[in-house]
Amino acid sequence: MQPTILPELYSIGIVHGDIVDLDKAPKNYDISDHTGILEIDPRYQEAIDGIKTGMTIVVLFWLHRSSRDILKVYPRGDKSRGLSGVFATRSPVRPNPIALSELTVLSVEGNRIAVRGLDVLDQTPIIDIKKKVAS
Repeated sequence: MQPTILPELYSIGIVHGDIVDLDKAPKNYDISDHTGILEIDPRYQEAIDGIKTGMTIVVLFWLHRSSRDILKVYPRGDKSRGLSGVFATRSPVRPNPIALSELTVLSVEGNRIAVRGLDVLDQTPIIDIKKKVAS
């Protein structure tokens, strides 16, 4: 089977935060108190309209520093759990290194969204933002 060629993917912005070391990044957004700024490209600023303080947003990131050729990992680095395929984990290493985080909006000012719950590195590209669906 040949891989499907997909249309181009565009970054809509970049993360500004205090996580600069892969080893110190939280393993998941739900255990993170890190705050930061999602700086949205001014071309997409209108798309922020409707995002409000207190809201939970789902943000998709492109993990630009992750390996794309590792297919099995120890979940959360715990070797006692045995190897698992990356599709059965939230590992950042995967064929398409896309991360998903649910972040709490602290404020919105212009093209900048302050958030809590960051688990990605400073300067990580943002590829999409969606409103969290109520559960």
